[in-house]
Amino acid sequence: MPRSTGAVLAGAAILVVNALQWVIAEAVTAAAWTDPAYSYATNYISDLGVPQCGTQFQGRDLCSPLHSLMNTSFALEGILFAVAVVLLARMVEGRTRHVVTALAVAHGVGMVLVGIFHGSADGSGPGLALHVTGAGIGIVCANTVAIIVGSLRSLQLPTAYRVFSIAVGVLGLLSEGIVGMSASTAGVFERGGVYSWLLWSIVTGGLLLVGHLGRSRRSGVVDNVAV
Repeated sequence: MPRSTGAVLAGAAILVVNALQWVIAEAVTAAAWTDPAYSYATNYISDLGVPQCGTQFQGRDLCSPLHSLMNTSFALEGILFAVAVVLLARMVEGRTRHVVTALAVAHGVGMVLVGIFHGSADGSGPGLALHVTGAGIGIVCANTVAIIVGSLRSLQLPTAYRVFSIAVGVLGLLSEGIVGMSASTAGVFERGGVYSWLLWSIVTGGLLLVGHLGRSRRSGVVDNVAV
């Protein structure tokens, strides 16, 4: 297997595994939050990483027993996403490769900050600004990567995938932009800005892996016929 092909397959697999680890960690952490019950609609994802219990300064009740699991997942997601996209960026030529790589690394740094500097129940603490900044960088950069990938005609990607990639990135940015419209839907719109790149990761990684499997099977058939 050529080195470039191996790197692309590794990047594709990491994208899928990374998205799944986030979804699983979030579900497990949310399920452990029972008093009061965690709400996917009103609670922010970051609430799952707050170590203290109490009423948050914006009025949300916080108590996440498995906050360490979620914070670990935040940081792990950033690292794995950055590694995966850097590996896949070798499919892109010219300046765009450097742009995609820079965005992936910035996303990674942002999400590591989110995992290390968690929020707090009273809205104070020196790390809160770093947490918010890291989250903003992570969300913007990952969705922008999806938009750029979808806009690249040079990759000769299927039209349906290109439309999906651009649409999911744009919708992710728009969803994140209206998070503060209502406290009752804050969690929904925040997830729109995060699940967008998680979905993109699964679809992109999955298509690359399936495409390679299909080419391998066709190659095997050709070899057998030749024999």
